[in-house]
Amino acid sequence: MSKEAAGLLKHFLEQRQVAGHTHVVLKPGMLERLKQRDKPGRPAQTAVPTVNLPAQVRAVIPQPTAKPSPKPADAPVMKSPVFVTTVSGDANPALFEVTGQTKAEKLAALMAQIKTSADIQALGALRETLVPASGTPEAEILFIGEAPGLEEEEAGQPFMGPAGQKLTGIITAMGLKREAVYLTHFCKFRPTVDGDQGINNRAATDQEMRVFLPYIMTEIAIVAPKVVVVLGPAVAKAFGLGESILRLRGKHHELQGIQTVATFHPNYILREEKLAGGGLKAKRELWEDMLKVMQIVGLPISEKQNGYFKK
Repeated sequence: MSKEAAGLLKHFLEQRQVAGHTHVVLKPGMLERLKQRDKPGRPAQTAVPTVNLPAQVRAVIPQPTAKPSPKPADAPVMKSPVFVTTVSGDANPALFEVTGQTKAEKLAALMAQIKTSADIQALGALRETLVPASGTPEAEILFIGEAPGLEEEEAGQPFMGPAGQKLTGIITAMGLKREAVYLTHFCKFRPTVDGDQGINNRAATDQEMRVFLPYIMTEIAIVAPKVVVVLGPAVAKAFGLGESILRLRGKHHELQGIQTVATFHPNYILREEKLAGGGLKAKRELWEDMLKVMQIVGLPISEKQNGYFKK
């Protein structure tokens, strides 16, 4: 394969990925033909250059269904590979059944289940005030953070503190309003801190996040957005995507078949702003993720928006 052909193949696969096509099947027998080129007695052939496929593409080799001919133990039989987009996350709990005709009614029924959940109450380390989602159930973009803090508990809405103000600014920069997206927390109650008089905040534990997993997955299924934005490593870990946002950024993820973008929590941006450089690198990387979100839902991207945080 020439370098030009390899480049065309790479470009073709990237276009298929952007267009939402997830499978490209090689013709039957192609792998065997490629393997024959290195057998003794065959004329020398030009080496096939390696094609650097996009990071989100991987080869899955299914086992043959027909009974294979005898092969040495160290030479497993393989069929032609199928290239598919990587689907991250092993979390796939059973969803809850909720009543209601509209999304709003179903979400209200789900919040009622959460309030009376014996599993959640058995945790014994959460406050009693439920903090529901805000925004519209018809949103195409769903933002999800870890757990509410004091400001969120007092306001009864997610993302109301300094991090919430930062997120609001990000949403505004995307050309949207908070009311046009869906904002929610993975854990619906503020975790308690022993002996703090209810003032201090803490991160939710792994156990607390696990208990809430089927509820949040049900919530996502009800809203059915075009894209889920996972904010921070705690939420990414709870979904089974991984623990490093730096490694998860820019890669293809899905939750229940919905495209998912993992990016920094606004709190991380606030911390980075206090360091040398004002957090420019982190802001630029987060904004790149938001441009991807805008592309997924088909929002127009202006030249000004495309140039944010570029030197």
